[in-house]
Amino acid sequence: MENLNTAQSFPLPKINLRSHLRALYIAARSGWRRYWRYPLNAASSILEPIAWFTPMFFLGQAFSTNGQTAGFAAYAGTGDFMSFVLLGSILNSYISSVFWGMGYALKVEMDSGVLESNWMSPLPRPLLLVGRSLHSILITTITSVSSVLIAGLLFGFEIISSNLLPAIATVLPMLLGLYGFGFAFAALVLLMRDANTLVDVGSFLVQFFSGAQFPVTVLPRWLLAISMALPLTYGFDAMRYFLLGTFTLLPLRQEIILLLVFMVLMIVFGLWVLKKLDRHVRIKGTIGTH
Repeated sequence: MENLNTAQSFPLPKINLRSHLRALYIAARSGWRRYWRYPLNAASSILEPIAWFTPMFFLGQAFSTNGQTAGFAAYAGTGDFMSFVLLGSILNSYISSVFWGMGYALKVEMDSGVLESNWMSPLPRPLLLVGRSLHSILITTITSVSSVLIAGLLFGFEIISSNLLPAIATVLPMLLGLYGFGFAFAALVLLMRDANTLVDVGSFLVQFFSGAQFPVTVLPRWLLAISMALPLTYGFDAMRYFLLGTFTLLPLRQEIILLLVFMVLMIVFGLWVLKKLDRHVRIKGTIGTH
């Protein structure tokens, strides 16, 4: 596409930190306003998790004695099945928000016919993608807090713990590493021009193999090997250890080191993939097609 390649040859205006922050704010505000333009849809996103948790709660009750599931505790280290699932679902919602916030946002712009013009703006590509995901992260936080409060009223779940801050600090490297994964995922959307299938399949596989709703130790050995190779598994594992006192797959210190390494490697890898595939689609001239 000649116009894109020509635009890249012109000198770009000087960009400073203030303009970067303003671009992030505008992108996040745009997504936030678009989300709340449909109030019923926004309300359903807060109530929907409860609809999913309710059958899980009664399923756990069916196999529990005095509120504890002995068989489950033998694998997980805790008999509190509901808290185990709820914590995993909350953390998994942040994973999904990165998938949808980056990849699907590009697909929406493709369908609207504005991706090409937005992509020509004199801003780094990763900055544009981060801005598109910020409102999704904020909405996920609001939804998660609401779910915890409602679950506390309905199911007696309590997340307040003296280890809450260490748990959050342990999970942060995993969430930052997810942004690197999100960059690579968005690059695949640019290449394949299909976000729905990628998001659905990708989020399901990550949720399954990282143990969002069950301890991965119940998996067959050949599947357990895949779970152990995913750094996200250790983020779930460490968070549950701090808040529920569950068993850990590896010593806690090793899990934290793995999460820190994952954060650095995934950001570097994601930026590299985005740069390569972005150049590829610009040369082919398919960045604005869908």
